[in-house]
Formats: sequence, structure tokens, C-alpha cells
Amino acid sequence: MVEVIGLDIGGANTKLAFLRTEGNAVRTLRTFTEYFPIWRRGKENLPGVLRRLSEEAVSPVRVDGVGVTMTAELSDAYQTKREGVNHILDCVEEVYGGTRIYVLDVDANLIEVEEARKEPMRVAAANWAATGWMVSQVLKNCIVVDVGSTTTSIIPIIDGRVAAAGKTDLEKLMNGELVYTGSLRTNVASIVSSIPIRGRVARVSSELFAQSGDVHLILGNITEEEYTVDTADGRGKTFLEAAARLARVVCADIEMLTEEEIVGIAEYVYERQLQQIIDGLRDVYRRVEPRSREDLPIVVTGLGRKFLAEKAARKAGFRKIIDLGELLGAGAALVSPSVGVALRVASEMEGEIVRWRPS
Repeated sequence: MVEVIGLDIGGANTKLAFLRTEGNAVRTLRTFTEYFPIWRRGKENLPGVLRRLSEEAVSPVRVDGVGVTMTAELSDAYQTKREGVNHILDCVEEVYGGTRIYVLDVDANLIEVEEARKEPMRVAAANWAATGWMVSQVLKNCIVVDVGSTTTSIIPIIDGRVAAAGKTDLEKLMNGELVYTGSLRTNVASIVSSIPIRGRVARVSSELFAQSGDVHLILGNITEEEYTVDTADGRGKTFLEAAARLARVVCADIEMLTEEEIVGIAEYVYERQLQQIIDGLRDVYRRVEPRSREDLPIVVTGLGRKFLAEKAARKAGFRKIIDLGELLGAGAALVSPSVGVALRVASEMEGEIVRWRPS
């Protein structure tokens, strides 16, 4: 039996997966998430977040191994990614000292902490590789679309291997494999530059008045409970409060616009956000389609897997769409990178690929 923890330390959310294997198969999976905007709440408080999540997952906190992947190094809590990677690793070592720690690199390999410190760009923002590797153990040819709260990762898998062209965030932004749009935290002004209203077109304010969470709350794509991040104005997460925020995008308010007009704005923004994902998906598909001997299914995962990833894939004309939640369970689909790195560590410690059969 092997018990491991997988950590996905993001700039806004820190996610943990606890995984127990027995007989080279997953027997237990538990997942946990804490909203922790590191630039706002202080990087010095990251060890406390890791301790809380670990104590919630398994008490006493004694596991055989810990796997780490991260995206928080991009946060402006750090001057450089090198600084961010090293600080995050410091925090992990502080909390899990005495436990074997593995760091996932962009090729889905596990490396030692000291090696990660020497080559920080090799491990910076490698969480997409954890998701890609995990899916590649189940499906040999597909494109994964992982829509989280902040970003969308598009990960091609060909012949059982992750076939991403980009390794860094910059490279992935350039080739469509990273689309900086997500379910909750995306500034509406980064999705649209203008909005049709009352038969004319209004340019939008570039202020952070409203975010994608407001759009999806208004349209019923998410519940108030699923709106797990801070709102732009610090107010609540009711329909009316979200509508007030969205009205401000065109410098109006809920007395100037009708509910129907505000819902119409939300619908327009939603369509444009879908197009952002479609554009990235088509870029990736065009690149890898000649290498595939079959129609590539789209595997959707993340918080936005239904209302963003799947909807975008269908609008783009893809017919076969697989929900990772139906393959591996809803918990694995919501926090795919942390589960993926936990599975990767368990396989390393078992000496062979651990089969997916969670209880």
C-alpha cells in the first residue's frame, strides 16, 4: 500500500489530492481546495494553507510521498519565476520535511527538489503536464480541454504521449495551448472590447468591474456556492449583485438597464468567451490532426468542463466529447493536476503505472 499527496499550488487556488493505492490500483481518492490569492493574502502564509489542507486530508499527516506542481510562481507576489519556484519549494519542504518530495516537470517527469531549484523554468507552470499524463494513461489519442477558474489548458495526446508543442506559458500562449480565460476570475473587459446594446454598440470600460463568475452566475452556469473567489467589488454573489457588476462594464447600473438587457450582455460575453476557447482548440487540432489515425475525441475537465469546454467543443464541430468526471470521478475532474501528480508519484513509488480504480 502507498499513500501520497499531490499538490497543485496556484496563484488563486491551492489544491490537494490524497491518494491511497493497493495492489497497484487506486483504492481511495480525496480532494481538497482552498481559495488563497497569494498576492493578496501573503506568500508567507502559504505553509499554513498547506498544513490545513493536509490535516483535512489525512491526520496525522504521514504519507509515503508528496508530489508538487505549481502555477503560483507567475503571481506578482514574486519578482521572477525563479524566486516564486524557490519560495514555493521552501514552503513545501517546511511542511513536509522528512517526507520524500517529488516535483513535476513540463515533460511529466518527477525530479528532486534541488534539481527543480537549479532549473526553475523546467517546473514552472507544469500542472497541465500532470493532467495530460493522467489522461494519457486512459486514452491514447485525444485533446484535453481543462477549464479552471482562471485559465484554459488545451493538451493534445497522441499515441499515448502528451504532444504539447509549448513548454512554458509564453510558448503555450503563442500556439493556442493556453487560453487565459476561465470560469470565475477572467475580467470581462479581456473577453470583449465592445457590447451590442439597444441597437448600437457600446465600448466597454477596461476597469475590473465584473468577471466571468458574474456572467456564469447570471446565466445559471454556476451556483453561488461554486463562485468560490472574491468578487470584483467585494460584495456578495447574488444574481442582483452580479447584475450590478456586469452593468458597470458599460458604465451603467441596475437602474439604467433592465434585467433583460443585463442578461443579454451576459449571453454576449459568454459567446465571446466560448470563441476564445474555440480559437485555441482549432489551433491545436490543426497542428496535431495529421499525426492522428483517428478522429480525436475531446476530453473535458475542470470547473468549466460542461458550460465552457464541452460547449466550445460542440460549437467547434467536435462530435465525440468525453467528460473526465465520468471516467475518473467528479473530484478528479475538478482538480485534475493535483490528482495527476499524485497518481504520477504513486506510480513512481509502486514501480509501475497505478491503475485507476478509486473507491
